[in-house]
Amino acid sequence: MIKKLLLGLLALVLLLAVALGINTARKGSRQLEVAPIAKLPVDDAAVAGRLAEAVRLRTESSRDDANANAGQFLQFHALLQQRFPLVHAKLKREVVGELSLLYTWPGSDAKAAPVMLMAHQDVVPVAPGTEGDWAQPPYSGAIEGGFVWGRGSWDDKGNLMSQLEAVEMLLASGFTPQRTIYLAFGADEEVGGLRGAAKIAALLQERKVRLDFVIDEGLLILDGVMPGLSKPAAVIGVAEKGYMSVVMKMSGTPGHSSMPPHKGSSAIAMMSDALSRLDAEQMPGGIRGVAGELFDTLAPEMGGVNRVVLSNLWLFRPVVQKQLEGAASTNAMLRTTTALTIVNAGNRDNVVPGRAEATVNFRLLPGDSKEQVIEHMRSKISAPTAQYELSTLPGAVDASKVAPTDSTQYRLLNQTIREIFPDVLVAPGLMVAGTDSQHYGAISDHIFKFSPVRADSEDLKRFHGTNERLQIANYADAIRFYHRLIGQVSQVGAKP
Repeated sequence: MIKKLLLGLLALVLLLAVALGINTARKGSRQLEVAPIAKLPVDDAAVAGRLAEAVRLRTESSRDDANANAGQFLQFHALLQQRFPLVHAKLKREVVGELSLLYTWPGSDAKAAPVMLMAHQDVVPVAPGTEGDWAQPPYSGAIEGGFVWGRGSWDDKGNLMSQLEAVEMLLASGFTPQRTIYLAFGADEEVGGLRGAAKIAALLQERKVRLDFVIDEGLLILDGVMPGLSKPAAVIGVAEKGYMSVVMKMSGTPGHSSMPPHKGSSAIAMMSDALSRLDAEQMPGGIRGVAGELFDTLAPEMGGVNRVVLSNLWLFRPVVQKQLEGAASTNAMLRTTTALTIVNAGNRDNVVPGRAEATVNFRLLPGDSKEQVIEHMRSKISAPTAQYELSTLPGAVDASKVAPTDSTQYRLLNQTIREIFPDVLVAPGLMVAGTDSQHYGAISDHIFKFSPVRADSEDLKRFHGTNERLQIANYADAIRFYHRLIGQVSQVGAKP
């Protein structure tokens, strides 16, 4: 009897192993086969010098003051006019919302759907007190060790300047696009883009413009960041998470601290209970949608156990999901995240306050709605309905539409990345932070969030942090990328 059981178990294990092997083998590579192209000559020293000039201008934006650092922005505009004379002679330039820029490069076919390249002028401030931690002063634009150093060199003047460098080169060669090409450079992306990108999008919508293709800053070429991959992975953002902050106000029993109210009935106690539950019991997640497609695309490129596991999520999904949920960066891909950001209550050490207030920030996964978030919050609050209220702060937006990866537009972008960066893999991904392109959903179905910047785990710490820099060789490749992309995407009916 025991022998039969053992033989049966062995047969089951062998059958499972065969099934895993077959399923793994069936999942072949989804990478495009791309023919090599000649490397575009770029004067590294000259382009690095112009980027360094841009970095030296302190274009920090403010959520509350639209005119903050306006002089620096205007100097930046003047610099662009000086350094890119053909762009400013051949393209129509409009100032929108006082500081944001919209360029129009008319195509030869007025009936063809236009395309847009995006970047932003503004930068985040340097954290006070950290200036001395920089290897080079944060607004020096220093060129040292093969890098351009300074705030904005990567985010996002690197994208903005490389786009203009590419357009200037194309104009110098006599290139004329068939499609109209727009360049949109907002001045307040870091504080939501309502004065810049939102107004540019509204202006284009008013003009009945429908964009066939949009590329904005976003995900990167990740080198050594994704476990199991021996090659860098260029991840194209095909969707962006939504944004929502909810203020929760709680009313409880006030009193003197010498005679505190009944256990659990104070505003602080009820607020603490609600916040604890919201933090511990977040909205459900899963390896589905964009995250599922990311792993489906990269699984065949992995080796050993990683390939087997990711190729057989029907069996290993719970294990993989638990591991992904253990890291903040990958957990954010799987669910609408909850972040407790502000708490206020009380003003005297011997008084039990009658009110407490907290702000909770949510980043919405595509498919989850703002209404679902509110219902989720209510389900985690044990206080009586009459004792709390929820209100949504201005600026809440649902997650973006998901750009289809089976489209000509995605395939063309995929091809261009593989042509300029032949050593990389390409896969779709989810942008977990906000970009200006969130405002363009009404006028385009093909919005991609990708920056042609190589980054390892150490580089990622520099983003919005200390010692931001951009490798000059990488910057030259970014110019080649936009040069090739414009040449490809601007042709009507272009097929990779």
